[in-house]
Amino acid sequence: MYPPVHDHQRPSLVSGVPNPNPIHPYPPHMAMWHAPVVAGKWSTGLCHCCDNPANCMITCLCPCITFGQIAEIVNRGSTSCCMSGAVYALLMGAACLYSCCYRSKLRGQYNLEEVPCVDCLVHCCCETCALCQEYRELKSRGFDMGIGWEANMARQQRGITVAPIVPPDMTR
Repeated sequence: MYPPVHDHQRPSLVSGVPNPNPIHPYPPHMAMWHAPVVAGKWSTGLCHCCDNPANCMITCLCPCITFGQIAEIVNRGSTSCCMSGAVYALLMGAACLYSCCYRSKLRGQYNLEEVPCVDCLVHCCCETCALCQEYRELKSRGFDMGIGWEANMARQQRGITVAPIVPPDMTR
């Protein structure tokens, strides 16, 4: 009923600390955690749109929203989400040619493979799947897609600047 627990997944008997790198018993597409980012590899497959159902639904109904979010991050804030989304919406039938350029740019920034085929074909044949995959890729790389480039950079620069407050020992 439950998957087997292997020795490398059990806490260490000496330290009592769990193994920081356990092998997950389920395939990555069934896991509820994000796989580590590997250079050259996409974090999820092209057809794993339902890994993020909310984004999948938004992309199916209004792909210009997802494209705008992706473009703002890929352009590093030089164009706003609204501006990129509006251009995408105005291009209608040729939007896949516009968005494939951003897939190429994203791949270049993160040294990702051109799989399963060239970027133009991916976007022309599977526009919604391509946008969802790009969205998930940026999200897996630590971007909060809903807040835009500037807020992501502010969040990254902020980091942990203050040590946590520890309550004093109890006294009687």
